[in-house]
Amino acid sequence: MAAPPAIVLVSEHHLEDLRGAFRRYQDEYDVRTASSAAEAEAVAREVVGAGGAVALLVTESVLPDAHVLAAFARWRAVAPNARRMIAAHWQRFIADAPALRVGLATGKYDAYLLMPRGTRDEEFHHAVTDLLSDWGSTVADPEVVSTKIVSPVRDRLTLEIRDFLDRMGMPNRVYEPDSEGGRYALSQLPPGQAPSYPLVLPLGRAPILATSVSDVATSVFGAPGDLDVAGTVDVCVVGAGPAGLAAAVYAASEGLSTVVLEAEAVGGQAGTSSMIRNYLGFPRGISGMRLAQRARNQALRFGTHFVTGWTVEALEPGPVGGPHVVRTAGGDVSARAVVIASGVAYRKLRVEPLEQLVGSGVFYGAAMTAAREMEGRDVFVVGGGNSAGQAAVHLSRFARSVTILVRRPDLAETMSQYLVGEIRYNPRISVRVCSQVVDGGGDGHLEWVGLEDTRTGERTRHDTHGLFLLLGAEPHCDWVPPQVALDENGFVLTGRDTPRAHWADGVPPASLATTVPGVFAAGDVRAGSMKRVAAAAGEGASVVALIHRWLAPAES
Repeated sequence: MAAPPAIVLVSEHHLEDLRGAFRRYQDEYDVRTASSAAEAEAVAREVVGAGGAVALLVTESVLPDAHVLAAFARWRAVAPNARRMIAAHWQRFIADAPALRVGLATGKYDAYLLMPRGTRDEEFHHAVTDLLSDWGSTVADPEVVSTKIVSPVRDRLTLEIRDFLDRMGMPNRVYEPDSEGGRYALSQLPPGQAPSYPLVLPLGRAPILATSVSDVATSVFGAPGDLDVAGTVDVCVVGAGPAGLAAAVYAASEGLSTVVLEAEAVGGQAGTSSMIRNYLGFPRGISGMRLAQRARNQALRFGTHFVTGWTVEALEPGPVGGPHVVRTAGGDVSARAVVIASGVAYRKLRVEPLEQLVGSGVFYGAAMTAAREMEGRDVFVVGGGNSAGQAAVHLSRFARSVTILVRRPDLAETMSQYLVGEIRYNPRISVRVCSQVVDGGGDGHLEWVGLEDTRTGERTRHDTHGLFLLLGAEPHCDWVPPQVALDENGFVLTGRDTPRAHWADGVPPASLATTVPGVFAAGDVRAGSMKRVAAAAGEGASVVALIHRWLAPAES
């Protein structure tokens, strides 16, 4: 049986106070102690050297042999995936805060808290369990497994299924067929049925001989035709990113029957973000997956129906006053109002040798699952936005080195300052400006990339095991009917941006309304949107008031 993950407590004068605060964790974690930065580093090396993992490092704000931020840098080199917390003694909490809290903005540590002054300081322990939970969701093999995947190889489909399950908040692990977990999963097949791989065994469900991610999604979450939707619903939301989730929460909470259709995993692009630090109300940050799953659970509580894994193929506008029909391969949904919140896809690199290796070392998006496969490797991230920065920070917990490639001369033009600072501080991340990927290849898996300096035209070749492409936005609008006006880049036009021919008596549609009455757009798919998680959520919430106005004659 594997050793439990370690929590290392570091303090020169208040070790007993910290030890008492962490007594409740001793049954499930290996709680270690140290009185200096050097001793804590030695403890971490001992744990890692024995094949274990350090989940959390907790230190008071002053150490005898190093500045606490310098100590974090040393510990990070030993245990890069461990979460880091300062638990300041109450005599120093206020005095040390101004200087140390600056380190939060640059990612030097994860939380600054007051050391507990007694038992049952649940606010403190809420922060601890948040950090431990975040750590647990990023390790290669989670302790708690809700879904077993059996496969003799880590092929593209296995990785895609695991990525889908990760983004749906379903802890999973891959087992060899002849392992104990693999044999158990295979034993659940009906008698006489030959296995094929990957085989997926969700908790409490029949095994799935998966040929696609949709097979898994349909088995777990159902198809549109499986839903108990009588007649016509009030609202059909296409897309379960921040905008679609917010629309679902507010629509369902106000009594509107609501169905959400999502082609991939709940959360959209935001769901792949390893840590969003600037979302209102989450001072320690929150991963995109957790934010999405909390919103999904909130929407479910109010009665929203979710259908995951089915791509919307068409929207057929209804007659005036009649319902619209949203068509998928798994069934249709009839709705009085439709919200287009299908978001955007990352733009293609269009370097043919690399397109052939997508899923085999080349990934569009953050690919959080693939990050686990990059341990000890050199990887490249292409893109200058926040998603690229978050991906680089997450990858640095596993990879030996991460190089961010941007065409611009400076990251600060397109990336939030807090991420620029965090990247600048991280010794595993470097930034290569005025660079683009022009070539690459490998024997069945990415082995090298060719880069070009956009200023000089000079080309260089670099060995790598992973290329993560976060290249900007292309809207998901191929299913939108011609009656819905789009801009020259394919984004949905709303409000005053719609063609004047669609204005009624010189008055444009409402701010989030399209050129088809009863069809609205919110989030990144909308022309002129801000392309930020909070802005998308705000639009999703705002669109519900317009839906009520549209449905008012039927409701009265």
